[in-house]
Amino acid sequence: MNNPPVPLDPVIHAQSRLRIMATLAAVPRGDALVFPRLRQLLGMTAGNLSTHLSKLEAAGYVEQSKTFSGRTPATYVSLTDDGRAAFNEYTRALHELLNDE
Repeated sequence: MNNPPVPLDPVIHAQSRLRIMATLAAVPRGDALVFPRLRQLLGMTAGNLSTHLSKLEAAGYVEQSKTFSGRTPATYVSLTDDGRAAFNEYTRALHELLNDE
């Protein structure tokens, strides 16, 4: 008997946003990645990454903090607690979907 399909969070499900979430989920809670390092890890353009981060931020899944290192601006990106919970739920639902026979 098949169970109803497991809903996957559409905010996370887009390939680029899923890659962002997976990368940030590997960062320990309380830590953040600087924007250029995240961009480098993902191989994304700054504009594309910014667009996807904005959608994740609007959902409450990531937060961006802007600061200065001397005169140079720096943007740090991290998962929120809600984002970490949403990613854990997404991966749980995906495993359930893949194991459903």
